[in-house]
Amino acid sequence: MRQLQFMRSNTFRWTAAVSALFALFVIVLFGFIYWKIDTYLIARSDRMISVQMNYMAELPHDRRIHAIESHLAQDSRRVQFAGLFDPSGGRLAGNVESVPAGFALDGSVQAAKVARVGAANDSGPTIRAVGRRLDHGDVLFIGRNVDETREISSVVGEALALGLVPALCLCLVAGAWLSLRAQRRVENVNQRVQRIVAGDLQERLPHDGVDDPFSRLAVIVNGMLDEMESMITALAGVGNDIAHDLRTPLTRARLALERGRTHATTLEQLQEVADKAVAGIDQSLAIVTALLRLTEIENSRRSAGFGNVALHEILREICDVYEPIAEDKQIALGVDIDRKLHVWGDRDLLFEAVANLVDNAIKFTPPGGKVNLALLRGENASIVQVTDTGPGIGEQEREAVLRRFYRSDKMRHTPGVGLGLSLVAAIVKLHGFRLVVQPGPGGRFDIVCADRQSS
Repeated sequence: MRQLQFMRSNTFRWTAAVSALFALFVIVLFGFIYWKIDTYLIARSDRMISVQMNYMAELPHDRRIHAIESHLAQDSRRVQFAGLFDPSGGRLAGNVESVPAGFALDGSVQAAKVARVGAANDSGPTIRAVGRRLDHGDVLFIGRNVDETREISSVVGEALALGLVPALCLCLVAGAWLSLRAQRRVENVNQRVQRIVAGDLQERLPHDGVDDPFSRLAVIVNGMLDEMESMITALAGVGNDIAHDLRTPLTRARLALERGRTHATTLEQLQEVADKAVAGIDQSLAIVTALLRLTEIENSRRSAGFGNVALHEILREICDVYEPIAEDKQIALGVDIDRKLHVWGDRDLLFEAVANLVDNAIKFTPPGGKVNLALLRGENASIVQVTDTGPGIGEQEREAVLRRFYRSDKMRHTPGVGLGLSLVAAIVKLHGFRLVVQPGPGGRFDIVCADRQSS
């Protein structure tokens, strides 16, 4: 029963409908061809009969009888009819018993049913004929059997059967094959989707690698599944990371308050306890604020505020903001801008992204080091580059540093909540740009973005 399900599929139904339409078109075409040929043959016979009538009507009486007999003697196919009758209707020559009753003798070609001489039991064929009354009262009757049209009809019918029936069967077989093929692909997709729904996030939709709509859809869905898998994998540890990072400052705040309540004896000691508790609470609020900010950016709520952004101005402003901070750490902060480049985006978000990279670079660069900002012109893209002389990022950590709350072991004791690079990655993704993390000694981050114009 499942094997016949393809007959209820839209593919098979459409194929059957197109096949029926094709068959109807071919039948109409063959009918038109038959009608045109039949019309042509009848018109040609009518012209021949009229010519023969005019020729024999102009002959003398004695030669006319000989001409009729000679005309009929040369008819090997027995399709010619002729008769010469006296004024009283007696047959003088020819193979026609008599002029059909009601036949008009006005010289026009008409259809008539005649009886051949010597075939009394034969009702006679229907022919095309013309009759005329001559000067002496005689009646000349000339006709021709046009049964060739029946032969043509038979030929057309055979051609239609031999051409249309196999073609129609081939179309139906092709439709059945396409329907079964589509049904197998859909069943395969259903099975894989059920496994995905059951929790197998490694499963992907099949595709043949060819450029057809189904394969393109499968590639798009597989890309979506890849993104979902990475997001689910990342979210799986977010809850624990949030709990861990919030527990530490809240625990410190609680311990500080508890000790202050027990041991504080002066106003200064209570103020010191309150300051420690406020610091812990502020750190917790910073984590929550960063998470809300990250969620807002990932939900693309800021895309309506996009406009033409001058990257060179952003880099100079960031350098002005962070230069005093770098000087306090004895770090040289430089900026390298040799052209003006513009991109389409949100100025505040791009400022925040570059500022986070610069803040990280200054934070992880030891005293005496150097941090540099550069604005470069790549192939069909503008590149914002932030480099430093810090410890850098290892090859195995290139993807991990972009996850929420990730802290490298060697940076575990550095202040921060581990959301800065995640925020940068979210802003870059919102703009459709690319964030490139270069591994090795010395940190280097590239924001590769399509530029609107340059000067």
